[in-house]
Amino acid sequence: MDSVRSEPLPAPAKPFTALKILIAGGFGAGKTTMVGAVSEIQPLRTEEYLTEAGAGIDDAEGLEQKKTTTVAIDFGRITFDEHLALYLFGTPGQDRFWFFWDDIAQGALGAVVIADTRRLEDCFPAVDYFERRETPFVVAVNCFAGSRQYRANQVAAALDLDPGIPVVLCDARNRESAKEVLIALVEQVRRGRHR
Repeated sequence: MDSVRSEPLPAPAKPFTALKILIAGGFGAGKTTMVGAVSEIQPLRTEEYLTEAGAGIDDAEGLEQKKTTTVAIDFGRITFDEHLALYLFGTPGQDRFWFFWDDIAQGALGAVVIADTRRLEDCFPAVDYFERRETPFVVAVNCFAGSRQYRANQVAAALDLDPGIPVVLCDARNRESAKEVLIALVEQVRRGRHR
C-alpha cells in the first residue's frame, strides 16, 4: 500500500470585523473635527455652509467662527489589523436632523458624546438618546481654548450621568487625544459585556 503524504490543512481565515461607533453631541461641539483627526482615511463629510436661512433655527451663540455644519453624517475609519476596524459615524448636531438618528444608530457598538462646556446643555439630547437605547457611551469634554475648564466629575454631575459613565477630557483636534476617547469607549463596552 502506497503511503499518502498528508499536508496540514491551512487554518481557516479569521473573519473581518467592523465595529460601528457614533460620534454625537451638540451643534459645533467638535464631532466632525474628531472624526477627521483620528480617521486613517480622508473622512467623508457632508458639510454645508451656514446661511441666513438657518439664523433663526440654529443657535450659533458663542460659535461665531463656525462657518459650516454637518447635514447628514461624517464617516471615518481606523484599521487595527487585517481583521478589525472601527467605523466612525459623526452625527449632525442640530435638532432638525434628528429624524434619521435611529437609522444612523442601527448596529452601533457604542457612542462618544462630545460636550462643549460653553454650551453643555447642547449634549443633553444625545445623552438622553443613548441612555434610552441602552447604548454604551462615554462623554468627551472638548477642551476649547478660552472655555472654562471643568473636572470630569463636575461635568458628570452637571449632566446627571449614571455612575460608571466615563467622562474624558480631550482635544478633538488631536489624534492621540481622540484615540484615548475611543479607547475609553471600547473599555466601557467591554465592562458592560462582562457584567
